[in-house]
Amino acid sequence: MNKTLIASLLVTATSLCTFSSIAALTPFQKDVLKVMKMEHRTEADKERDDNRVPYQALAFFGLEKDMKVIEFAPGNGWYSKILAPLLKDDGELHLAYKKEWLEGMNDTLAIDVMSKAKKLPIELDWNPEARSYKLGTIDFGMTDADMMLSIREYHNFNLEDKTKLNKATFDALKPGGTYVIVDHSRRHMMPETDEMRRREDPIDVILEVQAAGFVLEKSSKMFYRPDDELRYEVGRKSVTGNTDRFTLVFKKPK
Repeated sequence: MNKTLIASLLVTATSLCTFSSIAALTPFQKDVLKVMKMEHRTEADKERDDNRVPYQALAFFGLEKDMKVIEFAPGNGWYSKILAPLLKDDGELHLAYKKEWLEGMNDTLAIDVMSKAKKLPIELDWNPEARSYKLGTIDFGMTDADMMLSIREYHNFNLEDKTKLNKATFDALKPGGTYVIVDHSRRHMMPETDEMRRREDPIDVILEVQAAGFVLEKSSKMFYRPDDELRYEVGRKSVTGNTDRFTLVFKKPK
């Protein structure tokens, strides 16, 4: 068999696999892929897509386009840029963050597909000495949210503030509501060190969230990374952008 024919067969096989994969997607996942291609997302945003696979992640979380969703500590808005267009017509997106930090998102929120996202100021600050967030009195101002998303943020709080956050989340969700936590993995019972400061033991997280009244519904290994040895701080060049992360989906009992 000559090289030209081999190359042709490889291209054909790849095309068929791609078509098959796309055909197997749900209508919701196809909608997420459409949003991922929108112009308001920067090249830097898109470079992270393969690692974060939002069309798989959001479907696993149970997100639906008519939900009332709180995104906790949205950072620079990577997920917000996907969530806002998805929820724009039939749902609601509330961005829970410090007031001044929300102002920093004004340019992004001025874009038409982002314009329905709502700012939800909370008492939140950064403690540079402890290198962690500090929560004040926290109340999300609602009791009927369908979903709370906490993505790679849970590790930024001490136990006292995690307890406050979990209780406030429980109060904000309606019965049957969903609480999603994604974070960098720490080996079970690994002691607290500077290297581990941005990693979480998923067993501890489960116990902490259950203590607030939630029930663990499911978990996923979609962000399992065998080359992350769970030894290093997540910003180190050997693992940055490719950390092993756990995904936990909790439910508020009906």
